[in-house]
Amino acid sequence: MVADKGKSSSGAGDPARTLELLWRDGATAPAGRRGPRQGLTVDAVVDAGLGLADGGGLDALTMRAVAQRLGVTPMTLYTYVPGKAELIDLMLDAAFLRMERPPFGPEEPWRARVTAVADANRALYLRHPWLVDLRVVRAPLGPGVMAKYEYELGAFEGLGLDDVARDSALTYVLGTVQASARAELDARAVARESAMSDAEWWDTHEPLLARVFDEEKFPLAARVGEASAIAYGGVYDAEHAYAFGLARTLDGLAALGGAGALGGAGA
Repeated sequence: MVADKGKSSSGAGDPARTLELLWRDGATAPAGRRGPRQGLTVDAVVDAGLGLADGGGLDALTMRAVAQRLGVTPMTLYTYVPGKAELIDLMLDAAFLRMERPPFGPEEPWRARVTAVADANRALYLRHPWLVDLRVVRAPLGPGVMAKYEYELGAFEGLGLDDVARDSALTYVLGTVQASARAELDARAVARESAMSDAEWWDTHEPLLARVFDEEKFPLAARVGEASAIAYGGVYDAEHAYAFGLARTLDGLAALGGAGALGGAGA
């Protein structure tokens, strides 16, 4: 299968150099550097990259654009970060490191803990939309990735899961959140690009649909579609889709191990 053009992956850069940069192992500024830009740091480069990607997606992220944003030449920038692939890993790790991680109370039900994890990840995707389509298979093992993983695994503490099941349960929840966030961001993009809300789109197309659509041939589609449109106030409700999907995901986890595993307090 040919990889999708325009998509980026984590872990595509020099792994040794990336790890050094992720943990800031001597990566603040090149030794012996002189001149007016001596205060430039890897963190500043990462922040500039985040600003570009948050505003225009990863297509807007180029080393030249980052350099212009910082007021330096591209060659100067390369003395701090070797390339775009490594910068993407640094940006991903920084976004993870800066996520809010409210502490879990010892008596907090497991559903509340996992919901907090899901909500935090949804907020992350909506804050950094480029993360939705970034292929994160080989996640950069930086402080942000590790802190996020440690925290989120803790949401499943005391539920009777072995280590592999705990990791799989977390992956399952995060996959649900990512799919929901992608759908929500797609809906926002369609509304923005068409300059029409769902309600306006429906009002525009309903007369034509009424002429061509045969309700007797598609009775379920007619009935359910109308009920949903009334309930959502349009063709899609992102909040409802997220809440419904997450609730069903938690129901599935509750059934994973029965009362001895995920069926404990708060189930």
